[in-house]
Amino acid sequence: MSKTIQARWAAVCGIMVVLGSSVVTHAQGPSHNPYRPVRGLADGGGPSVPGGEWARLPGGREMGPPASVHVDIDGESIWAFIRCDETSPVPFARGGRFGVDCMNNDGTLKPHDTIYKFDAKGNVVKSFGAQMFIWPHGLYIDNEGNVWATDAGSEEAVKRAAKAGVRVGHVVRKFSPDGKLLMTLGEPGVAGNDEGHFNAPAGVVTAPNGDIFIADGHGTNNRIVKFSKDGKFIKAWGKTGHAPGEFRVPHCISMDKRGRLFVCDRSNARIQIFDQDGKFIARWYQFGMPSGIAFSVNDEDLIYVFDSESDNVDNPGFEQGIRIGDAQNGWVRYFILDQGGHPGTRTGSGPEFGTVDKFGNIFAGEPRPRVLRKYVKVR
Repeated sequence: MSKTIQARWAAVCGIMVVLGSSVVTHAQGPSHNPYRPVRGLADGGGPSVPGGEWARLPGGREMGPPASVHVDIDGESIWAFIRCDETSPVPFARGGRFGVDCMNNDGTLKPHDTIYKFDAKGNVVKSFGAQMFIWPHGLYIDNEGNVWATDAGSEEAVKRAAKAGVRVGHVVRKFSPDGKLLMTLGEPGVAGNDEGHFNAPAGVVTAPNGDIFIADGHGTNNRIVKFSKDGKFIKAWGKTGHAPGEFRVPHCISMDKRGRLFVCDRSNARIQIFDQDGKFIARWYQFGMPSGIAFSVNDEDLIYVFDSESDNVDNPGFEQGIRIGDAQNGWVRYFILDQGGHPGTRTGSGPEFGTVDKFGNIFAGEPRPRVLRKYVKVR
């Protein structure tokens, strides 16, 4: 083979390598990460004083598995929904403890608070919600500072609790900022798919006019349910499937500043976007397998997508972590890689939910590592 032909083949091979690399890069999205976790040296303690995680529970209590987190209306305090004191990868139906973190073996509920408010330094300033949830899941703070929380306990767990005389699960609760129960949507301890019942509701969000939207999706319903601000049923949409407007585990629901509803259609590895009447707008696949979504509370207009599930088994081409992009059009800008797990196995180790404060700091709830992690932007 002549040197000229060899050079041409080398050039062709080089182009093929570049094209192949670009396919992988397109799947994963940008790898630029300007964020760093707040961990290591203690704040102001000097180079010889080791630090710990950002958030601390009172009384030296060990951190439980954090589920949802949400920034307060002050823009800097952080609310967290914490699953009591244990986690397990084995489902309750198969003899494990996954999904029943706040329930004792006899069906009674543990005495731990589940809803915590942290100040900017990670200290708890308020807590409540003890013995009200089997499996803390979705958390949302509305524009009046009220706290909304969902119980995604499974039907098996709810039945175990009922045998102990505890009616709990399948509900969405609204609390005042001081922990007073203001509203309960759904019937405690009763699963269903009509206008008054849920099956393990996963997420909740409210519109500026007070309308309530529930992602009823950690059970079998796979739908979005809309209520008026006083809790009256308006409509529901969605069913199990892959088409637009269909879901496989609508794991979260959030609203951007334009009023669009973003749903984590997690097992379909996409975000679905709707208007507030349920009209389908778009599908975004570039953010991996979304477990949680947050939006900027300052003027940056960014979307933060928390992917705790992507791996080479469930979603090849993507990895667990946090993807940050343009909220209007969906262009991914940054990616924070999860440091845990193994990409060849279904670990589910990454951040499941998260939020961002007015300074652009990111807070991620990681249930299996049992960490409420804070990231700061360093460049």
